[in-house]
Amino acid sequence: MPSIAYRLTSLFRRFSDRALGIRDIRKQLYELRWHIGQATLKDILSQTRYQEPKRLLRHGYKVFSQEDEDGIIAEIFNRIGTETKQFVEIGVENGWECNTCTLLYHGWKGVWFEGSSSAVASIKDKFSDRISNGQLEANQKFVTRDFSAELSARWPSLKGLDLFSIDIDGNDYDIIEALQGKLQARLIIVEYNPKLRPPIDWHMPYRADHVWDGTDWYSASLTAWTRLLSDKGYSLVGCNITGNNAFFVRSDLASGKLLSFEAQRESPYRGGRSPHWIKIKNRLHHSVERVKEASR
Repeated sequence: MPSIAYRLTSLFRRFSDRALGIRDIRKQLYELRWHIGQATLKDILSQTRYQEPKRLLRHGYKVFSQEDEDGIIAEIFNRIGTETKQFVEIGVENGWECNTCTLLYHGWKGVWFEGSSSAVASIKDKFSDRISNGQLEANQKFVTRDFSAELSARWPSLKGLDLFSIDIDGNDYDIIEALQGKLQARLIIVEYNPKLRPPIDWHMPYRADHVWDGTDWYSASLTAWTRLLSDKGYSLVGCNITGNNAFFVRSDLASGKLLSFEAQRESPYRGGRSPHWIKIKNRLHHSVERVKEASR
């Protein structure tokens, strides 16, 4: 039961909102923000480059994903088909805004890995029905490069995945690199660092205990991801509207159905537009200097 102090604080907040009209102001600001967002989206999608039928951006929409990834994922599988309807996603927080939550409601099965024990406890509570019926497995695990061997040993069907997604704000690149030939998912989704525009080829130096500190020191540039995954037989086929997730499809499946890009040339690159991109501080100068050094 909530404490007396909590209930009094909530009561005072509700009274203040009504008395001062704050609730109405908040509602109006929210609606204004929504309309501005819709106008911006319409303007972006009206650009000539996005009229090409094989481009994915105009198919984006959000159900449970963080941004428009749900629609892009649906369109990719609409074109390349599915085989097992199985996924592995690393870095899901509480599960409600990850790349595979919506797939659960379309009958997919899969495994989630999350480093936060409280987030996993929330998953096991809110998704108890999906876990009990064998559709979802949730694991509390701080994933490192050494985990690749354990991953492929415990889940030998890793080669039969339809979707593999990773977003851990740090060692993402090294974990994918360590998987080598073990990973043959039809679609791979990775978070890229949008600050580092093509043709910058950079990834964060590996550190097993890295935890994102809110700066731009994380993951890899789109160019680095494209180089790594093209060597593994994947083609870059698109990025999401806010400029933080990139989609790679096995080249044998993408041919003729999706546009394949090289990050150094005409590409689907989009710079970051999420609020935290403007919070880059503290380590900014040092991060930029290290990126310059790594790019020489």
